[in-house]
Amino acid sequence: MYDVLPAISTSFIALSAILVAIGWNLAIKRRLDAHKKVMIAGAIAALCFFIIYVSRTIFVGNTDWGGSDALKPYYLTFLFFHIVLATVGAVFGITTLTLAFRERFAKHRKWGRVTSVIWLITAITGIIVYVLLYQMYPGGHTKPVLDVLFGNK
Repeated sequence: MYDVLPAISTSFIALSAILVAIGWNLAIKRRLDAHKKVMIAGAIAALCFFIIYVSRTIFVGNTDWGGSDALKPYYLTFLFFHIVLATVGAVFGITTLTLAFRERFAKHRKWGRVTSVIWLITAITGIIVYVLLYQMYPGGHTKPVLDVLFGNK
């Protein structure tokens, strides 16, 4: 069961990116009601990813790099880049959604353009991390965060 969670969470992040791309296109075409619905669905897909990812991290753990030691610094650099982008993308996403719900549409449009690009890049890098860690170089040991925090073996 735990082995399938990364694939499921990655599917949700891919779905969120597809929905953001569709929603952006709808906004350009001024189909704003459809844009709103699709973007909310994209945000829900991203939230599903986040819930699965955090739950897995807490209860199952993060998967160690399974590739060669020579590639590990490159992977970790790429992973760091992805994590920073994901964090910025999440904060920008929440801000962009908040602006829309408060009907501050001029700012929403400005933030939305940047947020969408960041989110699309984040999704792509997240999918690459999944492929590297679970398909190309199956990861090593995992340890739940709760075990790390409380010293359980």
